[in-house]
Amino acid sequence: MPFDEKVALVTGAAKGIGAGIAARFVEAGAAVVIFDVDGEGARTIAGRLCAGGRALAIVGDVASEEDVRRAVERTVAEFGSLDVLVNNAGIEVAGAIPDYTSEQWDRQLGVNLKGAFLFAKYAIPRMRGRGGAIVNISSVHSFVSYPGNAAYDASKAGMVALTRTLALDHGGDGIRVNAICPGYIDTPLMEEWLATVADREETMRQVLAAHPLGRIGTPRDIAEAALFLASDAASFISGTALVVDGAMTVAGH
Repeated sequence: MPFDEKVALVTGAAKGIGAGIAARFVEAGAAVVIFDVDGEGARTIAGRLCAGGRALAIVGDVASEEDVRRAVERTVAEFGSLDVLVNNAGIEVAGAIPDYTSEQWDRQLGVNLKGAFLFAKYAIPRMRGRGGAIVNISSVHSFVSYPGNAAYDASKAGMVALTRTLALDHGGDGIRVNAICPGYIDTPLMEEWLATVADREETMRQVLAAHPLGRIGTPRDIAEAALFLASDAASFISGTALVVDGAMTVAGH
């Protein structure tokens, strides 16, 4: 799946799944923009990837329309086009609905859902007429819910709905839009969660037992799925949500 002369922009790419996706696209030959609010992390990843290809760090907030507009404009100015957009940036604010503040709710949906809307808004005009692919990183939380995750679940389910509508609206422009719904993935975000549990070893035993494949996922697992959906090998796939969770959800977890 060669991506020579293709340009991909990956949000939330300073670590975890986003960094894994950025690295995989560079391996495939693409120029990659690492967009993240964490400037130091974004520049570190870009510097590491520059050894294997073209990479550029852009610092900004996905919930800021001005930051998003400037990122898309700079991408095109630097590399000449924008062919693939991966909306990966996301945060998780846990808590019961009565305990949420309006600010927490707005920030959760601002990063996870509004960010995908804003990048699509500014990327699609750059893709229209020449084709392109958008991959939205959603979650198994789009289909199953867990206590204390109302805002996160709502944002991720909304991303799948957004994916479907974008696919309908812009298929005529030659733009394909798909979502990936990861399950448990070995990332810094998961490590932060494990640090809050009373018994890490028992928690991980339960997590692994919930996966018929016997392991949790890696950023590389999601990166391979993103690369496939963005590639010509998936030229007739649009408007779908691909679950990448080691069969956890079909096992009833």
